[in-house]
Amino acid sequence: MQNIYKKCNLCQRNCLVNRYQQKGLCGATNKLKIARAALHYWEEPCISGLEGSGAIFFSNCSLKCIFCQNRKISAQGFGKEITIDRLSNICLELQRKRANNINLVTPTHYVPSIVKAIKKSKKRGLHIPIVYNTSSYENINTLKMLDGVVDIYLPDLKYFDSKIGKRYSHVDNYFEVAKENIGEMYKQVGKPIFNDQNIMIRGMIVRILLLPGHLEDAKKIIKYLYDTYHDDIYISIMNQYTPLHDFKKYPNLNAKVSEDEYNELVNYACDLGITNAFIQEGETQSDSFIPDFNIEGV
Repeated sequence: MQNIYKKCNLCQRNCLVNRYQQKGLCGATNKLKIARAALHYWEEPCISGLEGSGAIFFSNCSLKCIFCQNRKISAQGFGKEITIDRLSNICLELQRKRANNINLVTPTHYVPSIVKAIKKSKKRGLHIPIVYNTSSYENINTLKMLDGVVDIYLPDLKYFDSKIGKRYSHVDNYFEVAKENIGEMYKQVGKPIFNDQNIMIRGMIVRILLLPGHLEDAKKIIKYLYDTYHDDIYISIMNQYTPLHDFKKYPNLNAKVSEDEYNELVNYACDLGITNAFIQEGETQSDSFIPDFNIEGV
């Protein structure tokens, strides 16, 4: 499995770089690199719960959306290189802290190493669910490596219109790729299962981040998901987009999502008949929701 790094095609950019010798388009070498490993309380309620999700934030990213709120690690590559054994130990340390799960955040470009680390951890007593938190721009074979390893998929479905994906993530096939990948994720984990504390232990939650000026695109995403999966998945409708840069080329990204825009999207989902959904209330459009990437727990 580690040989994939020699001609890397883990994501749909298919750069085929030998990551033992140079960085891929994602910015990563063959070595694991993470920026934070700690209890995280700001995921969906059935993921974080009261105890927190054991979130491991991986450095670098294969998609690199221009509006990314984790830019410090996704684009700038902040983090610390670790071994597979160290990642295995981190998972067990988070379990001892009573984390509800191990939450792998932006993990695509390290999947072979992650699979090896998780398998080591399970042999040593790791038993809490594994969450795969992704932009959905993997190659399908990358996801197939995770069958039987991941319990919960937490994918984004960012864009319906390929022109928007091209504009903000420099890819022209995002929806087609993400649609296929989400289908594979559902095939692996199936309908949601919760424990007695209403914590998800298996299933899928698809996230939709409403971008300012793109209400109609978000509606199309929601309709596609409900037409395809009905109530066999959960949908997370997010309003937390926070403008952190001055986007001269795309001035719409310099504003927060309006309350009217977000309410219209939520009402649209309700009118479709969606019941398995999470919405955000209160002040979520703040950089205080961005983790402090300071090598905690690494």
